[in-house]
Amino acid sequence: MTKSKIFLYFCLSFIGGIFLSSTIFVPALGFSLGSRVYLLLPGLILGILLISILWQYKKIVVIGFCILFLVAGIYRHQQAELKIINNELKSHNDTGKEIILTGVISKEADIRSNNIKLIITPEEIQNAANLQNAENRSRHFEGRVLVTTNRYPEYQYGDKLKITGELKAPIEFEDFNYKDYLAKDGIYSVMYYPKIKLLEREKSIGPTYVIYSQILSFKNKLMESIYQNLSPPQSSILGAVILGDKRKISDEWKQKLNIVGVRHITAVSGMHVAILTTILMTLLLGLGFWRQQAFYFSIVFVAFFVIMTGLQPSAIRAGIMGGLFLLAQYLGRQKFATNALLLAAVVMLAINPLLLKLDVGFQLSFLAVLGIIYLMPIFQYYFRKWLSPEWFQKCWWLSWLPIKSIGDILAMTLSAQVFTLPILIYNFGYMSLVAPITNLLIVPFLSYIMGLGFLFGIFGIISQFLGWVFSWPAWLLLTYLTKIVDFFSQIPLAFITIENLHWAWLIIAYLILGYFTWRISQKQKLKFLNY
Repeated sequence: MTKSKIFLYFCLSFIGGIFLSSTIFVPALGFSLGSRVYLLLPGLILGILLISILWQYKKIVVIGFCILFLVAGIYRHQQAELKIINNELKSHNDTGKEIILTGVISKEADIRSNNIKLIITPEEIQNAANLQNAENRSRHFEGRVLVTTNRYPEYQYGDKLKITGELKAPIEFEDFNYKDYLAKDGIYSVMYYPKIKLLEREKSIGPTYVIYSQILSFKNKLMESIYQNLSPPQSSILGAVILGDKRKISDEWKQKLNIVGVRHITAVSGMHVAILTTILMTLLLGLGFWRQQAFYFSIVFVAFFVIMTGLQPSAIRAGIMGGLFLLAQYLGRQKFATNALLLAAVVMLAINPLLLKLDVGFQLSFLAVLGIIYLMPIFQYYFRKWLSPEWFQKCWWLSWLPIKSIGDILAMTLSAQVFTLPILIYNFGYMSLVAPITNLLIVPFLSYIMGLGFLFGIFGIISQFLGWVFSWPAWLLLTYLTKIVDFFSQIPLAFITIENLHWAWLIIAYLILGYFTWRISQKQKLKFLNY
């Protein structure tokens, strides 16, 4: 048993522990270790006994460590759930009493058409009815508050505010658990249209704040350039594709993108990062940079891109997953890429174990990159075989197309979609029947849309006239995209609904998918060896 496999088993055991705790409640033992210890003692003892008594049997020792990592995963998830249950901030929810909350805006403001959503980290909470009593003041809260307020005046990251209103628990809808959705991000309370007073502008002064605020300022200028030079729906789709700004996409267009199976292009994902870094790597290598220099520059760009999208959780995951994909390409080691991907997942889940069950974005990012690692080489082989240069040379009207690049992008997209399809069906209850065609028609142009979008956006910051001139190529591609979406969304039976699936079917689907992926990979290896 190699060290790489042992590491793989340890990571899977930890993730498995979190999965078990997420789906099967582990009852409490009347035994406390810090706050509350669960029925983990038998597993802990078994793991230690296997390691200590049967040390000479290496496989059994590995099993012992796997049990310990499984226990660690269960404990970490239970600890996170207890933190939510016992959170002091929740005690102020739905009391019917006004409170005065003093806190700092800890994320970029989410500006909508008719309101603003602010994420506040509380510093102090006191009862508005008894301001003089110091005992009514609470400090050092864990958790954050989501405040919805009027569109104007605007507030920004780092502002210190005094907010007067009622704290409420997030609503649980029939088809969507909004409470759990916010809890995974540490948000346990909401406020609607309270009284707000600005105490300090840009409170978090420091080098980190200065860098972050400057990047956000550049992002806002880029968005302004895009929205000034393009009209909807082209502008809103481009803003979502390159900056993760989905707020301006109308509900009608969101539904159309869902029907044709290309909604994923408007969400910052590992695929977007992979496309951007591929463009950048190609450009830098073409300019004469060494491969190592191009790789490091691309990694810095990924970090800049993640910050520019507002440090959204989905963007952070996409940066990590996309960076790992870039690293795998740089090193040319599939096994290393798998272990690195699992290590990244373990680190993210150790920090926030609620992501595994409650964050669909985490699931999609992880599975998409896993699909790219294992299926992309297989699809590349077949695409390069079918889209051979000899065949295209016979078709002179197609000879200008970059065949290899198109094949690689198609392989990347298809491999990501195959691995994410069961999760999409389980969570959203539909499957697009036209998705293979629409992705074939749209995704090969995604890299050009992103590249041209960034280019004209930057030129638009320099000069409005230059922005208008350079917006035309991007507008043509975006118009092509919208026409494809519009046409296919009107086809009868473009999608089917599959609702109320049990989570057991999800596990079965991924077991089958994993088996077939393994079998195809083995056949490809045999072909290579026979060749």
